[in-house]
Amino acid sequence: MLASIRRIINWSGERRRRLYLGCIYSFLHSLFAAMPIIGAAYGLNLIIGDRNGSLVLTAHWVVYLTGFMIFAVAGRFWFAYLRASTQESIGYEVTAEQRLAIGSHLKQVSMGFFNRRNAGELAAAVTTDLSFLEMMGMKMVDVVVNGYIGAFAMVLCLSFYSVQAALVAAAGIGLSAVFLQLLSKKSKENAPLHQQAQDSMIAATLEYIRGMAVVKAYKQAGISKEGIRLAYKRSKDINLRIERNYVPFNCLHIFSLHAASVGIVLVSAWLGMHNAMELATVLMMAVFSFVIFSQVETINNAAHVLRVIDATFEKLDGLLSEARLDEGSRPVELSSHEIRFDNVTFAYGQRPVLREISFTVPEHKTTAIIGPSGSGKSTICHLIARFYQAGQGVVSIGGVNIREMSSDSVLRNISMVFQKVYLFHDTVRNNICFGKPDACMEEIVEAARKACCHDFIMSLPDGYDTVIGEGGSTLSGGEKQRISIARAMLKNAPIIILDEATASVDPENESSIQQAIGALVQGKTLITIAHRLSTIQNADQILVVDKGCIVQKGTHGELMRQEGLYKRFLTIREAAAGWKL
Repeated sequence: MLASIRRIINWSGERRRRLYLGCIYSFLHSLFAAMPIIGAAYGLNLIIGDRNGSLVLTAHWVVYLTGFMIFAVAGRFWFAYLRASTQESIGYEVTAEQRLAIGSHLKQVSMGFFNRRNAGELAAAVTTDLSFLEMMGMKMVDVVVNGYIGAFAMVLCLSFYSVQAALVAAAGIGLSAVFLQLLSKKSKENAPLHQQAQDSMIAATLEYIRGMAVVKAYKQAGISKEGIRLAYKRSKDINLRIERNYVPFNCLHIFSLHAASVGIVLVSAWLGMHNAMELATVLMMAVFSFVIFSQVETINNAAHVLRVIDATFEKLDGLLSEARLDEGSRPVELSSHEIRFDNVTFAYGQRPVLREISFTVPEHKTTAIIGPSGSGKSTICHLIARFYQAGQGVVSIGGVNIREMSSDSVLRNISMVFQKVYLFHDTVRNNICFGKPDACMEEIVEAARKACCHDFIMSLPDGYDTVIGEGGSTLSGGEKQRISIARAMLKNAPIIILDEATASVDPENESSIQQAIGALVQGKTLITIAHRLSTIQNADQILVVDKGCIVQKGTHGELMRQEGLYKRFLTIREAAAGWKL
């Protein structure tokens, strides 16, 4: 447990001084908590002396004792307040910083990281796991460290009246610590299982919610619910098993403390019977026996919580230890924007996607990429944007290897429109100016007009201030894509990447958007993935990709004069376009 507490203290970083100060306040709080018992025993001794005639109890003694009690109670609450205000806010402050640190780190890792980790696990890390640390981290310091500090203060008070009783109390605390250590070892085995069950439960819940439309469409609610039911059942079974494992050690821990309480009473009674201790002191020791271990008793729950905290730390450390793409890179200002691939090979895990491809995208020219689904078209664009790192070969922009460029340096020069558009749960205005946060309203409206989305935006309840549903759920596919195009237009970067940018746009607006895109790319380097003849036929260069290789390269006219995939592909597309029911 001490190793776990040390980990929490290290987690608090530069705030650990406040943590130590809180422990001092806790010690003083425990001393003040013992004072009313000592004061009551002293007062009882005065009453007995007055009854025996050995002294005269006057009003002054009542005033002094009343003042002492008020002082003790006030001191207890004051130091409790100081401890809470000093320590408990640390968890909230550190957690807020760590959430931002994780968010900043995840922006700099390869997109392959998100392919390896499911959304439920990542969501749990920054929400449930960090919330658990936020709520329980400092509380565990209070329960364990301050619990033992409080018990030490009580034993110290006992020792002034009876060394024997203090030794019995210390023995009880030491024996309980042994059983708590055994409980902690059992928790170390169970904590990873608990963490996995928690992650599985969150992942199953997210999948169930996201797939609700498919579930309803195919009337498979029962089958879909089975997965989430099993995840919940597994979590329940693991938690029950954990509780059963803890029962023996927990009982022994409590028994050792209660036995020590009985021992304190017996020692005090024995001393009282032999006139080695006054009656009032015996009664005081009996009261002490009930309260001395109150803080230590609750540490049994902390043993499991601390192991769960350890598992949480390991999970968060795993996220933050993921290699960043920017390691070894530097900010670079590009003087030109020609893009080159030299013998580039790339694989998603063990599945190869690109195989030693080489080509050049000339500056200020348009390059179209065409090919079957899964051939590697989008992967080429992702490598240019440095979402992934090429396994072999060199990707360069303006003659600079992008491995040497920071991600910000690369993306500052690129505007992208993805095939799968994602809009944030924010206003339309903020979604459009996402790539240029300082844009004025006139620039936003101009970009929206060019992308043919101004009219439908103005028909929304609050116009540009309308809040879009998560992922753009309140808009149609075409509306989302047009807002995405407006966002790229507003950023006005020298390199434009369009990944099926007009795939969800209705025919009524397609020609307008094509004109807008034409205006957008004037004097810029454009890479577009498309299958429509109207989009690719005017490109300066067309790359035909198949099975991770570039099988053809040239203009539309040159490729149409060759027998190959490009000509076959367009012939099939034209036949499909003319098909009628």
